Amino acid sequence: MYSEGMSASDTSDRLIESTRELLWERGYVGTSPRAILERAGAGQGSMYHHFKGKPDLALAAIRRTAEEMRATAAGVLDGPGTPYERIEAYLRRERDVLRGCPVGRLTMDPDVIASDELRAPVDETLDWLRERLAGIVEEGKEQGQFAPGLDGESIAATIVATVQGGYVLARASGSPAAFDVGVRGLLCLLAPHQANQEHQEH
Repeated sequence: MYSEGMSASDTSDRLIESTRELLWERGYVGTSPRAILERAGAGQGSMYHHFKGKPDLALAAIRRTAEEMRATAAGVLDGPGTPYERIEAYLRRERDVLRGCPVGRLTMDPDVIASDELRAPVDETLDWLRERLAGIVEEGKEQGQFAPGLDGESIAATIVATVQGGYVLARASGSPAAFDVGVRGLLCLLAPHQANQEHQEH
């Protein structure tokens, strides 16, 4: 009985993982039930045993993708270092730039955007990211690391826009260099020059 429960859970997990990959690679329309089953190595009927159908499975996959993005970002943003260093670590963290952002990819998918249910995890994750970044900018302002005139919410939106736009530019040119240049430019604008000078003087 126990082993059967484990295998059912493994099948469900494989179906979700396969759907996540296919949504990233091919989009919602290109993610057919047959392609999901083939990639998961699952038998016919297993999808409907675990899920109501493709929309239900897609929602589980999108939720998992969103949760993973949130966990990865939190791992850096809640990590050690000054506010600037944590934002820098987020911008410079290792990414598969040429594959694009799995969450950003979903925003370009008309079928996902047309569905309030499928879009919700994407929207909530990007909202969470902006709020978390805005809080870190405000923290940096309080510490005198960022200019007092900076608006946390605006800077947070700029950081997210730089990352998402960086993926697009990198994919268009076929090189991650475009992403790196965008990140470097934003970090130059955010760099706490005054704080650096004061640190060097002491």
